Amino acid sequence: MSKPVIGVIGVGFMGHGMAKNLRLSGHELWVKGHRNRTPVESLVGMGATEAVSPAEMAANCDIIHICLSNSPQVEGVMRGANGILAGAREGLVVIDTTTADPTSTLALSEELAAKGGHMVDAPLGRTPKEAEEGTLDAMVGCDDALFEQLKPVISCWAGNITHVGPVGAGHKMKLLMNFISMGYVSLFAEAAAVGAKVGIPPAKFREVIGGSRLNNGFFDTFMCYLVDRDLEVHKFTIANGSKDLKYLNAMMAEADVMNVMASAARQYFIHAEATGHAQDYVPSISDRVGALNGLDMAAEAKKRL
Repeated sequence: MSKPVIGVIGVGFMGHGMAKNLRLSGHELWVKGHRNRTPVESLVGMGATEAVSPAEMAANCDIIHICLSNSPQVEGVMRGANGILAGAREGLVVIDTTTADPTSTLALSEELAAKGGHMVDAPLGRTPKEAEEGTLDAMVGCDDALFEQLKPVISCWAGNITHVGPVGAGHKMKLLMNFISMGYVSLFAEAAAVGAKVGIPPAKFREVIGGSRLNNGFFDTFMCYLVDRDLEVHKFTIANGSKDLKYLNAMMAEADVMNVMASAARQYFIHAEATGHAQDYVPSISDRVGALNGLDMAAEAKKRL
């Protein structure tokens, strides 16, 4: 049986690695990028075809992956005049790996189902490094039979694949995951600022917490920025973190759940965006929290007890 023809819309930090691994697994591949031509040309050089529009991709592919920044972008790709819905045919599967608003996902699922297609949400865990290696995490929302059908395709780019539940469940789970990660950012940044203010420099803070039960991979990454000033260690923008916290707070409000922690975490991200730092990466929240407390965290990072 021939392998399904695959499309990928959005070949940035995460999408390029996903598309590359799908191509290396022997799939005929169609791609559509945005302004940055480098990843598109990389994939075309591997034998991929560049689609003129999402509609053209829908007419030629069995499965389309979407890897964009937010739900409005996904809705544009789906509903536009030359969007996926315009070119969709019976049996088309759309896998949305964006961290998206579950309410939007469910609406798009109904619209695609009316065309005879299937919407699947499979948001991602880990970083561009794992995307290039083909070892991302995937949280999948769809029915059982479709999950089994798609698992060989998803395994081309994911190492840890979890079927969370029906369509929409993947995006809900991803918002919970990013609540924890963006909550970590806020907590670590505030704790480090307090430490610096009372005479415990970031390097000593890392030494103590890093050697305790409180250590984790996210703490390691965060402190590589704060102490070592590695600007590339976590390529995830404040704008994306803020968007995820916005979707999370909306989901919690819809569920009538108290959201004290989620609401508090979002304030640091809103402040960072409002002060011109939306495109900085999330560990730099530590600089913004430091500045709010009269601290230059880059200078504090050089201090040793």
